[in-house]
Amino acid sequence: MEIKSAEYVVSNTEVYKCPKHTLTEYAFIGRSNVGKSSLINMLMGKKDLAKTSSKPGKTILINHFLVNRNWFLVDLPGYGYAKMNKSGLAKLEKMVKGYVLNRDCLTNLFVLIDSRLEPQSIDLGFFEFLGVNGIPFSIVFTKADKLNDAQLHKNITQYREKLFEQWDELPPIFVTSAEKGIGRDDVLNYIESINNNIANSESK
Repeated sequence: MEIKSAEYVVSNTEVYKCPKHTLTEYAFIGRSNVGKSSLINMLMGKKDLAKTSSKPGKTILINHFLVNRNWFLVDLPGYGYAKMNKSGLAKLEKMVKGYVLNRDCLTNLFVLIDSRLEPQSIDLGFFEFLGVNGIPFSIVFTKADKLNDAQLHKNITQYREKLFEQWDELPPIFVTSAEKGIGRDDVLNYIESINNNIANSESK
């Protein structure tokens, strides 16, 4: 997929305030400091479309971006550690769950995982939450350039084995690096294939 345009549209704190449209939406989420904003910027080919920060917990709103004028990319607040009090974290969790569970046009949720880490209970719990609620999602391993090939393969294999303890079939898995541009075509082509399938089914 060629990215011809990517425009910021709006930010919200409640799902009912999000744009009303009939287009597909692809949302990105992950633990704080997983490299979500950097990945979004890499995918869109823009350096500052999504705001990046060295401090965890930068994204605290539901951010909508219109891509190629025919689908939306949504940047969701992270989960897990953030420099925020309990009430603030509870508000973020409510915001995220409100969007994930109630956004009818959510087509796929890309869940970002730091490829350098062993499986974390908070991520496994989030996958279980998505599975129980029937939310379509994919797993995106980030920061692949920070490991050699052998270590990267080992970490991802370990993660797959852990997931197979709970899942009979795994969702699509992507390996990426915002710094090196790794995985960009894989993710964008996956989005394009879903959009094409939906368009073909609607035309019949």
